Amino acid sequence: MNRRTLVSTTALLAVAAFAGSAVLYGRQRSAEALAAAGGSQLIRSHSPVIGTADAPVTVVEFFDPSCEACRAFYPIMKQILAAHPDDVKLVLRYTPLHEGSDEVVRIVEAARRQNMFETVLEALLARQAEWAVHGAPDLDKAWNIAGAAGLDIDRAKRDAASPEIAEVLRQDVKDMEAAKIQRTPTFFVNGKPLTEFGPQQLYDLIVSEIPTNNDGS
Repeated sequence: MNRRTLVSTTALLAVAAFAGSAVLYGRQRSAEALAAAGGSQLIRSHSPVIGTADAPVTVVEFFDPSCEACRAFYPIMKQILAAHPDDVKLVLRYTPLHEGSDEVVRIVEAARRQNMFETVLEALLARQAEWAVHGAPDLDKAWNIAGAAGLDIDRAKRDAASPEIAEVLRQDVKDMEAAKIQRTPTFFVNGKPLTEFGPQQLYDLIVSEIPTNNDGS
């Protein structure tokens, strides 16, 4: 992957609409709040990790499965992980800002218990427009999409209602509120906030954190 050119034009255009001064201001305020809290809300032991666990660069994404920009950034992050498999990992923090997102978080958390987290998450993101109707989410459709991806729905619904998954949601929402996260996706790279929002800016910040003897330059 070229250090200055990140991903396809399609992906760049898909995200461009979400950049702007209001978004940047929200991310700056989130960074300030997180720093004031000592950064303790960034990662929890329950947080899902995609990539090599001991990678030197940790990207934390405050993520809402109903968020269109989160869907657009997901393949970008997958490309970065594929390009730097030993150096970068992604930690997802649930940020259920949209109606129904808490239920979809329960679906993907239940999928983790069946070792199907990425499979189900990617299926839900690929068909997001079918279930994430703002103001009227079709959660039955979301469950059906997860089932079509191979999830054992009966078992998943039992797990989704468990106190353990409820606690994951409770803690992530508490951390989201403490850090004043108001928009998704919000990224931190090794604890540093992404203050200039965009795919290339994210990539540049990530690469700047990779140890120089491992960056392939």
